[in-house]
Amino acid sequence: MDYRKVATIGIVALALAAAACNRSVTDSRDAKADEAGTRNTDRAQELQRERDNDISQLDKRVTQIERDYAEANQKVVSGQRSATAGLREELKEDVTNVRKAVADLRMTTPENWWDRHVQAMKRTADDIDEDVSRLAGKVPPTRPQTTSDKTGETVSTAPFTSRRDTFVSELRARVDAMQRAMEDVKARGAQETEVEDVRARVKKLSEDLDRLRSAEADDWWDITKARVTEYVDRVEQSVKRLDDNKS
Repeated sequence: MDYRKVATIGIVALALAAAACNRSVTDSRDAKADEAGTRNTDRAQELQRERDNDISQLDKRVTQIERDYAEANQKVVSGQRSATAGLREELKEDVTNVRKAVADLRMTTPENWWDRHVQAMKRTADDIDEDVSRLAGKVPPTRPQTTSDKTGETVSTAPFTSRRDTFVSELRARVDAMQRAMEDVKARGAQETEVEDVRARVKKLSEDLDRLRSAEADDWWDITKARVTEYVDRVEQSVKRLDDNKS
């Protein structure tokens, strides 16, 4: 027997077996990777469907709010019910803005949610501040601590938790000042409804800040949806109170 030929055959057989084994391992890894990729895709699609459904439900609520507002406002216009000019103007603006808030929710992403959330909360604080100043007197200003580039635009270079903590701390000072200003405000009749509404908005902003203090970047959808949903809740309740005072 030619042992060299036998040895050669043995080596070739081992090589083929090793190659087959490697292919098997590679195929197994590829299959697991494909399976994981499919699961991730399916999960992403499922989450998107849930978000779309949430937005659809909010759209329906806003449509009903618009109908209820038109009816309640007509009672005030006709003189059947009374409401202060401040409350009427505030609610008119809210009914318009709540529709836009739901529409913006459709275009919110993990990349843009924080800037949108910050801007929304700042607008809310500015709006409430105007009402508090009108009802209770000027609220002492607080000095924001931000970093700006050469164009004057605010830039965020800190990690998420640092930006979060800085924002919460700055806005907390403003909210505390507004709460103190509203403590001794007294009113009756239609203006009492307005005062209660402003107090509720200050309290709500304070609660939002408390929740935001422990938020993580991955919570982007829950935080954003909660903000918009609670805005819808508030406008809905304000519409119900618009015509609750008889002339």
